[in-house]
Amino acid sequence: MIIATVNQKGGVGKTTTAVNLAAFLATFGKRVLLVDFDPQGNASSGLGVDRNNLDQCLYNVIIEGAELKDVIKNTLVQGLDIAPSTSKLAGAEVELVNEEDREQRLKTALDKTNGNYDYTIIDCPPSLSLLTVNALTAASDVIIPIQCEYYALEGLSQLTNTLDLVRQGLNPNLNIRGIVLTMHDSRTLLSDDVSEEARKHFGEKVFETVVPRNVRLAEAPSFGQPILFYDPTSTGAKAYEKLSRELLDGHG
Repeated sequence: MIIATVNQKGGVGKTTTAVNLAAFLATFGKRVLLVDFDPQGNASSGLGVDRNNLDQCLYNVIIEGAELKDVIKNTLVQGLDIAPSTSKLAGAEVELVNEEDREQRLKTALDKTNGNYDYTIIDCPPSLSLLTVNALTAASDVIIPIQCEYYALEGLSQLTNTLDLVRQGLNPNLNIRGIVLTMHDSRTLLSDDVSEEARKHFGEKVFETVVPRNVRLAEAPSFGQPILFYDPTSTGAKAYEKLSRELLDGHG
């Protein structure tokens, strides 16, 4: 299964979801590849990768035809590998524009790893860009994190339209695996209102698990660790463990 975590809005917990889902799935005995397809490279640094000392990254794969296997790195989580990115990936957007197979580059690279991993999770950039379209073309499923704050549902129709266009022209079987409510603050009515609204609109597509606003979750990336290493007893860790189990149980 290839899952793209996608939302064109930044700051919604997209990378946090990608990193921690990948880490927990690996601890459950799955072979997992995390593809950091965001030029900001937060998923890479969040797993302790020194982005300044990389010989190659996903840019070399997408633009220069390097083999993905030569870019993939092991992580501190057994069973979890990462295909890292650097800021060079930002240039890929412009360089791909005039290429014939511009939407297929990531899919072509991932096809060669077929069978090596149970789950591949792609962390998309916070935009509906050509990189994101590459990720959606390569993916079998999509997970959409939504922040439990005002305007959270705004922009989802634009994302849904993009998913429809990708289905029509590039990837007819693309499935919305689920919507994850993130940064929920149980002390505010607003968080509950957003949760209720999301469930009303999307029904069973919304994961049962709600990820709380949690300081430890926010701190973990600066130590280059997923939450299960940084603070496995935190409410954030418990939420992502539960979310991972929901995914394994076939949600969506």
